[in-house]
Parts: sequence; C-alpha cells; structure tokens
Amino acid sequence: MKVRSSLKSLKTRHRACRIVRRKGRIYVINKVDPRYKAKQG
Repeated sequence: MKVRSSLKSLKTRHRACRIVRRKGRIYVINKVDPRYKAKQG
C-alpha cells in the first residue's frame, strides 16, 4: 500500500476505486484490482 500526499489523482486511475475514511486516515480501496490501494495520514 502506498502512502501518498494527494489521493485525488489516484482515485481517477481506475473505475472501481473508492475513497474511504477510517480512524482519521483516508484510503483508496479497489476490490477489483487491489494494486491501487493507497492511504493518506
């Protein structure tokens, strides 16, 4: 999982990407293609 300063560009890389907030952190998750996972914070 990559830690990135901006997740806006990552969200648009794949159609199935979702942005989720958990415990104060922001995650990009993708159930179809898990290599797009990223987190911030």
